[in-house]
Amino acid sequence: MKFNFTVISAALALAAAANVAAQVTEVPFYFPVAVGGPITKYIDQFATDFNKENPTIKVSPIYAGSYQDTIVKALTANKAGMPPVASVLLSTDTFTLIDEDAIVPIDNFVKTPDDKAWLAGFYKAFLLNGQIGGKTWGVPFQRSTVVLYWNKELFKEAGLDANKPPQTWAEMTAMSQKLTKKDAGGKITQYGVQIPSSGFPYWLFQGLTTQNDVILSNDAGTQTKFDDPKVIEALQYWIDLSKKHGVHPSGIVEWGTTPKDFMEKKTAMIWTTTGNLTNIRSNAKFDFGVAMLPAGKKRGSPTGGGNFYIFKKATPAQQEAAFKFAKWLTQPERAAKWGIETGYVAVSPAAWDTAALKKYASEFPPAAVARDQLQYAVAEFSTHDNQRVTKALNDGLQAALTGSKTAEVAMKDAQREADRLLKSYK
Repeated sequence: MKFNFTVISAALALAAAANVAAQVTEVPFYFPVAVGGPITKYIDQFATDFNKENPTIKVSPIYAGSYQDTIVKALTANKAGMPPVASVLLSTDTFTLIDEDAIVPIDNFVKTPDDKAWLAGFYKAFLLNGQIGGKTWGVPFQRSTVVLYWNKELFKEAGLDANKPPQTWAEMTAMSQKLTKKDAGGKITQYGVQIPSSGFPYWLFQGLTTQNDVILSNDAGTQTKFDDPKVIEALQYWIDLSKKHGVHPSGIVEWGTTPKDFMEKKTAMIWTTTGNLTNIRSNAKFDFGVAMLPAGKKRGSPTGGGNFYIFKKATPAQQEAAFKFAKWLTQPERAAKWGIETGYVAVSPAAWDTAALKKYASEFPPAAVARDQLQYAVAEFSTHDNQRVTKALNDGLQAALTGSKTAEVAMKDAQREADRLLKSYK
């Protein structure tokens, strides 16, 4: 009998390839695209690099739209028995993901001294939303705070010091009055300040409430304080910027167009995420500054952005692979690169100690403002039944800002709705 060694070799090679393919652990990774800029390009590159280094794992990014779209798709897939293995979702989604029994604690995979050092290495402010009931449910990845951007050229034109942003609410109002311009017909062509009230109104508002020395919910996520007099006072300040002082656009200010309005000089100052920093730096045709938010009774901003979660219905091998990817993605050099490329805050002090980020921050100091503000930061507003409770707050804010309700009535109505929604969790 004659053997065809070429055929046998080819068959063995195919069998070996099939064996390797069978051993590859698939990790579908849902990722939200919520901020402008070429975010997907960087995530694709991270996945490619990780897969090269780990040939038995295949991370496949799936771009699922906004944060809102992404959690809806992730939970729908979870209910259908085909969940993502991992996802970046809002840090405020933690209560919802726990209540849906959709995720597992990250602590389940933290076994070695190196794992423990990694988990302990994140900024504490960024862990606040992810650590509930003594467990860590999500780790920080693309994180932010709200910061103030100001146009230095417009400051100079208004006779203000271009290098001195407002330090207090009173200063922001006074500067905004000098920065607001009208045409011959009395129509405003340039506002002093703009705080967006669509998309994430509760988040921007939380800057004001934190500065007015009040926290919107308890740590357990079962109680809100929307009708607290300090909350109503903070909302009244926001309303007054438009209604009383005429330095802020009236009605609803769009989240998505606020950076564009700033770059087109329709407003001299804006409040928005540090995640817009690279976008503004790349596209603004003027010198601008970035500052911590001005103080009311104190300084303050909520943290924001997304955490990395691992899903419960994934296989143990997939969960371990997802943990490996989470750890790889948040190593200091990669966290630094992500911060430089996107404007998000690198999530650990070790990332800020890398040569790349030290160099970047020394050449472009605005990059470090959000990090420096972390000492005044609080957990982003989050409760059980988070989407509906947040909607109650957002609806109240928008009713007050459009003038259909007073600040007091709007917040009392929002509190009643929140009490109804949270009743079963107390």
